[in-house]
Amino acid sequence: MRRPTRREVLGGALAATGVSVFGESIHGAAEDIAHRKSAGSSVTPRDGHAITDVAGIKVGHFTDTRRPTGCTVILTEDGAVAGVDVRGAAPGTRDTDLLNPINSVQTVHAIMLAGGSAFGLDAATGAMRYLEERSIGFDMRVARVPIVPAAILFDLGIGDAKIRPDAEAGYKACKAAATTAPAEGNVGAGAGATVGKLFGMTRAMKGGLGTAAIKLDGLTVGAIVAVNAIGDVFDPSTGKPVAGARTKDGKSLLNSMAAIMRGEPLPPALAGAATTIGVVATDVVLTKAQASKVAQMAHDGLARTINPVHTAYDGDTIFALATGKSSKPANLTLIGALAAEVMAQAVVRAVRAARGIPGLPGATEL
Repeated sequence: MRRPTRREVLGGALAATGVSVFGESIHGAAEDIAHRKSAGSSVTPRDGHAITDVAGIKVGHFTDTRRPTGCTVILTEDGAVAGVDVRGAAPGTRDTDLLNPINSVQTVHAIMLAGGSAFGLDAATGAMRYLEERSIGFDMRVARVPIVPAAILFDLGIGDAKIRPDAEAGYKACKAAATTAPAEGNVGAGAGATVGKLFGMTRAMKGGLGTAAIKLDGLTVGAIVAVNAIGDVFDPSTGKPVAGARTKDGKSLLNSMAAIMRGEPLPPALAGAATTIGVVATDVVLTKAQASKVAQMAHDGLARTINPVHTAYDGDTIFALATGKSSKPANLTLIGALAAEVMAQAVVRAVRAARGIPGLPGATEL
């Protein structure tokens, strides 16, 4: 009698609890993305597979194809409790101190993710203008001040470094925001993303943006992430690399950690030349302290899929949002565990959806 695989056991256990296992996700994502590419359509998640499945969340992209680069806004126009956890050693962020549970502002109105290194933080200014025009913000009596924390990734090495997201780009991303599933791959904050850079850009591959969601007994947890890692990306269901550093001939995956363990020397790397940034969101009610814990636990999703991660060259940052639109009481451990799982799914979707650009192949092309 054949013994069930670990995946079959896990899938059965989740199904017994009522989890909609969205990707069979990690394998299903590859089939879904490959089908959409072969059909010539843009890469967009199937229904039930995006952070926009969380009530109260809209997502919009602005993509500048000249370089490429871009930004992605996660709008919470009714306000959402937020937390953040920064693990990488080279972060570029805005208003993250405000999210500390001991500080007074309780809700945010958007999160901005952008390329362009520190220049890209200007995209949040465009989101503030968009929200102010709609009288959305923290009421200061004399004005409503939109609260828009932000994080950036380094993509200036792709194309013309003078082209980067600005306030107008952030404004356009907000205008494009919708509750429908957003596009994945070479879009928004993931437009200029790359992965597998430990052995130099000549052996790297294209990264991108991905999203996923899990529904469980009336609550939803979703994630969106721009994957621009120094390390390689692995499918945790198989343990095999999906995208990352390539062999010297460029024709196959190297597996950076295996190469390091064999003693292959690393070339000099520029600190801050990478970074994976993302958001997890849920429709349950959380406090700021609980949201911060969820953001912390969601980083395990990066650790399951990116190796090495949280390096001196990455500014890895995850925000957590709680819209409170569900009547379900919060089980913090459950929400955090689901956040890590859905973040892992989104990371794998991001690189599988990525299309190659000159010198940087995508995962489906190698």
